[in-house]
Amino acid sequence: QVQLVESGGGLVQAGGSLRLSCAVSGSISSVNTMAWYRHAPGKQRELVAIFPTGGTAYVADSVKGRFTISRDNPKNTAYLQMNSLKPEDTAVYYCKANIRVRTLEYDVWGQGTQVTVSS
Repeated sequence: QVQLVESGGGLVQAGGSLRLSCAVSGSISSVNTMAWYRHAPGKQRELVAIFPTGGTAYVADSVKGRFTISRDNPKNTAYLQMNSLKPEDTAVYYCKANIRVRTLEYDVWGQGTQVTVSS
């Protein structure tokens, strides 16, 4: 079964840093676009960063200059480096990967990892 395993979340003070990782495992043919989303209570889920295959990485305006998405393709792993964290960054962060299994392509979501930034 294809799974996305997330790690790296935790509690940090404002101004601190965290690095999230997302590893794709299972019998897959390829990993296409990988992305990070976050969902805070009472707020709509939002796209944080996305890294298309062979394309340019994008980050949301709210985290531009502070967050960076990267990929290690041989390891089928994506990362989200988060610097200068703010309390408003507090949310559950979800990794999403578009994968191909033979002729089928579909999205797989990670379990989510909690990021809490204290004032």
